[in-house]
Amino acid sequence: MPRPPTARLLPGKPYPLGAHWDGLGINFAVFSANASCMDLCLFSPNGRKELARLSMPDCTDEIWHGYLPHAGPGTVYGYRAYGPWEPQHGHRFNPHKLLLDPYARKLTGPLRWSDAMFGYRFQSPRADLTQDRRDSAPMMPKAVVVDPSFHWGDDRPPDVPWESTVIYEAHVRGLTMLRNDLLPHVRGTFEALGDPAVIEHLHKLGITTIELLPVHAFLQDRFLVERGLRNYWGYSTLAYFAPEPAYMSSGDLMEFKIAVRRLHAAGIEVILDVVYNHTCEGNELGPTVCWRGLDNASYYRLMPGDERYYINDTGCGNTLNLSHPRVLQMVMDSLRYWVQCFHIDGFRFDLGSTLGREGSGGFDPGAGFFDAILQDPVLSRVKLISEPWDLGPGGYQLGSHPPGFAEWNDKFRDNVRRFWRGDAGQRGELAARLTGSADLFDRRHRKPWASINFVTSHDGFTLADLVSYASKHNEANGEDNRDGTDDNASANWSPEGTIEGPTDDIDILSVRARVARAMMATLLLAQGTPMITAGDEWLRSQRGNNNAYCQDNELSWLDWEATRSRDDQAMMACVQRLLALRARLATFAERQFVHGRRDPAPGLADIAWFDVDGQPLSSEQWSYPEGRTLALRRASRGDDGLVHVTLMMCNAGAQDAEFVLPEPKLAWTKLFDSSDPLAPEGPVQAAAQCVPAHALVLLLAATPPWPKETPQ
Repeated sequence: MPRPPTARLLPGKPYPLGAHWDGLGINFAVFSANASCMDLCLFSPNGRKELARLSMPDCTDEIWHGYLPHAGPGTVYGYRAYGPWEPQHGHRFNPHKLLLDPYARKLTGPLRWSDAMFGYRFQSPRADLTQDRRDSAPMMPKAVVVDPSFHWGDDRPPDVPWESTVIYEAHVRGLTMLRNDLLPHVRGTFEALGDPAVIEHLHKLGITTIELLPVHAFLQDRFLVERGLRNYWGYSTLAYFAPEPAYMSSGDLMEFKIAVRRLHAAGIEVILDVVYNHTCEGNELGPTVCWRGLDNASYYRLMPGDERYYINDTGCGNTLNLSHPRVLQMVMDSLRYWVQCFHIDGFRFDLGSTLGREGSGGFDPGAGFFDAILQDPVLSRVKLISEPWDLGPGGYQLGSHPPGFAEWNDKFRDNVRRFWRGDAGQRGELAARLTGSADLFDRRHRKPWASINFVTSHDGFTLADLVSYASKHNEANGEDNRDGTDDNASANWSPEGTIEGPTDDIDILSVRARVARAMMATLLLAQGTPMITAGDEWLRSQRGNNNAYCQDNELSWLDWEATRSRDDQAMMACVQRLLALRARLATFAERQFVHGRRDPAPGLADIAWFDVDGQPLSSEQWSYPEGRTLALRRASRGDDGLVHVTLMMCNAGAQDAEFVLPEPKLAWTKLFDSSDPLAPEGPVQAAAQCVPAHALVLLLAATPPWPKETPQ
């Protein structure tokens, strides 16, 4: 491809990677081990016209670099990489395709789908083996050089202790799109995220940490665009350093920084859900937008013996090759960038098992990715959460991640759903889940906070739908209801299960709301780190859709007007009250796993289990499949010197149950009843306590101070 005559680049430096302005010009540096040469393409401010094509003058240690004097922030650019077109050997160089800088800090212009977006001839009978020679630049977004400076003032991380952390999983766009008190152009943006009304809502609930679904710039997949749908969740990363342009009302990076600054000022942490397991380029039939065109054989894990094809442990077409030092460097640089430039407080790693796969393909808790993070002076100090599974061999790795990482605990989710649905044989496992899942995490000196407890997440039913639908209803996704899991452990709580979704039947609605509150109470009173899905605090529905990844509309957006209904207000009060209790009582801030081996007070073990008769459960009772009642007594010494004793009584049955209060006799106060979350606290006079059907009741007894704990 001919290059128009133009000024030449100076050699520049190979570090740092990306495009960096030094006040006099811009240094460009990009990695490619297998390219034969590299062009820097400069564009007009709107990205529509290519102004110059400059050959990168030097390559040092596989880093192509050049320096452009007199250039500054706002410069719009992309790359073209030259090299072999040998898909069968893993090489897919095509200089006809404009490529994003993997380190692009900001993007301009949308991606417009065309067959020219593919490196191969799209309709060729040889599929991806025939090179396409059309220029993709008119259809491609471009990178923009930025000035990263920002006046953070006295901003400091809230640094919420793990044992006090309560996570609120939210979507930047969906959180505020239906906030009528915001200007239309602000709704669904970072600016709205930092709005005082949003922050006030989080404060009222008792949230300490907001976890945002992906905010890295992401691709609108072609198959969704052709169906008239959109990639809503954002798990299709286009740029690991650039915020999603649609989330910026003015296009200014400062919007997100201001939002983080305001959340920090309110004492709320910000965690990002990040996707470093795969990219938006898909398999061998996917588009060429960045990594594939720069150095396919380095950036991706390819099939041994036939490097035309990609290892697909993620189910998304490709898998990033974190065994390669430059690919691992990209991920580490990206993470540090978000911490240092945006003051992010932590990360949730999508498909975290993939990140622990190295040359052999098996999961290794000592993999380079984990080692690199845990020794890093910046990243080792933020909150780290893994989704501990993927689709590769041996992909389910719950409890196997290294110390320093917390993990999403789907066993907690599934057991709590099934116990409150009334399934048989759930009581024994519930006991393990309520105590931080010690069977999974009590090793290598890990703490109870390592278990991220949740009942719902963005992926699956909302809490309202969990008690309103027995089956998924994903027809709106255009896949004939084939997508999304069929195993939801849900129920619609109607006679014979005949009524799916909305109903005017007061009795059905009452049971649904009661079961939902019981599950929420179980989540917020269990040992471990609780995570609430945004909108569950007022029983938001997605009309039975358990895979709303492509529903960028009112199906997924939070309806703030819905908080006015009676059941929604009761759920809001339930969440507020439970989180206030969690923050107040020492038994819910245990820093260690409890196994009944300590006596914080004479005759009171740190943990004990009872049935409705007030007696410890025998081995036969533990294994009794029809047991749907359980009482958990916990004792812990608080900072006030008192031993806080709580008694949690769970009744998943359809009839009220009378719980005899266990010995020793204590002066109990009823703190909470999920069947009546607005009832005030009050003393318990009788020797037994009625726990209504589908309900959880919490009692408290504060005992006098003892000088020390008594070992058993």
